[in-house]
Amino acid sequence: MTSPIQASSLLVQPVSVTRQMSAALPRLKAMAAAKGLRLHHLGAGYPHPEVSDPTAYIAQKTAYFEHLARQAGADEPEEALRSLLTGLYGYTDTLGPPATRQTFATIYGHDFGVDIDPDKLIPTMGATGAIALLCSLFERTGEHVAYIVDAPTYTGFLSRAVLYQKAHFYSVDMDDEGPDPDALRLQIKRARDNGHHVALYYTVPDGHNPGGISFSQPRRESIMRVIAEEGIFAVEDAPYTYISYESAETRPKPFIAIDPEHSAHLFTASKIGLPGPRVGFFYSDVKLAVSGGRQVPLRDLLLTEASGDILFHNPDALRGFEAYMMTDHFEPRESLWPIAAKKNAVYGENRRLLLDGLEQYLGELGDEFSWTRPGAGFFSVFRFLKKRIKTDQAFVERLIAEHGVVTIPMFGFYPRDAKERNPDSGLDELRLSFSYNEGIGQTRREQLEAAVRAFANAVRVECGLPALSR
Repeated sequence: MTSPIQASSLLVQPVSVTRQMSAALPRLKAMAAAKGLRLHHLGAGYPHPEVSDPTAYIAQKTAYFEHLARQAGADEPEEALRSLLTGLYGYTDTLGPPATRQTFATIYGHDFGVDIDPDKLIPTMGATGAIALLCSLFERTGEHVAYIVDAPTYTGFLSRAVLYQKAHFYSVDMDDEGPDPDALRLQIKRARDNGHHVALYYTVPDGHNPGGISFSQPRRESIMRVIAEEGIFAVEDAPYTYISYESAETRPKPFIAIDPEHSAHLFTASKIGLPGPRVGFFYSDVKLAVSGGRQVPLRDLLLTEASGDILFHNPDALRGFEAYMMTDHFEPRESLWPIAAKKNAVYGENRRLLLDGLEQYLGELGDEFSWTRPGAGFFSVFRFLKKRIKTDQAFVERLIAEHGVVTIPMFGFYPRDAKERNPDSGLDELRLSFSYNEGIGQTRREQLEAAVRAFANAVRVECGLPALSR
């Protein structure tokens, strides 16, 4: 009989609510199918297949590589292509190809009014990779580290940061404009009074996941004033900057355009491009005080982490994204907003179908239900106002098994301290995603309309209210 491997200092961390739902879904789908129910998707925050065409992406990449080869060796195109591909599939620098960073810096900086130095861009494995690098950086101190987060907040950050046993979360409640600036300052002070080093404030200001809002411009400016005055920096996770339903005139500015010296920006190409290649960039002008009183650029510290974590980035993926940023004539685009417009034609329509359907079926029940109207991103948060039910795991599983409707409960997105303030945090809320279903074109529209109607009928029935007429 073998002895168990000892690892007594390790902590077992809870599985995120989204992963719990994913694991339970096959069983629940079978239960719904046994009752003759059609499954309706309002849970998954995936990019829609109608606007995520890998064949076009790969074709553009292939054509761009051939174009680069022709430029490099017109007399020997096959040899030039071989030489190019040898470099693409060999080892590369931690900073990745300079041409990709230069192209991205020019276009992204133009689109958001920021002067981006390409030499300060660090390629990451999507925004998730940047989160891991930031957490690793502060874990090296061995200190008790405090992370200021929203209530609710993205579980991807929580699940990575909590792996460090000296990590502590101080959350800030939000309203429809964003987190409360006074509460933000209070939580920073509370963390310091508890003897913790306040590392950063993490948030998703555009299309907040899971909050279903975008921070207003005045609120962003108030937040950044607090951040600067308290001497920390904000980590701006920005997967939905291009998935925006605001006009160019009303669209809020990112934090790096407000105060680049107190913000770090995490870009991922998963929504504007494709999720699979895991292309992302970290950018910041933040400087941190280190031992000896020196001020060191955060970018330099993070580059050291990146060199140790991912020594060689995937140049094929990075230059594939570079190709995506090119016109059909292989000139850098002036902007990525035209690409975003094609995606937002679908996502914007989906958003309208969700919001119009909720208004049609539940609008007269304003004392019972409310929902957010997202300015960006994939999500709306639906709230039960009279506490008739508890949106726990059993409830969301019943929505699937009894009504065929897939949603995500919100309780798992609230950090522990938020639940200490209010034990019912998230237990009157559901996250509804309008980004994904399996249909294309008119089928997509019909599937989403049916999903919204099924959801509205389900919450009516579960709350003891009259069902929708057939």
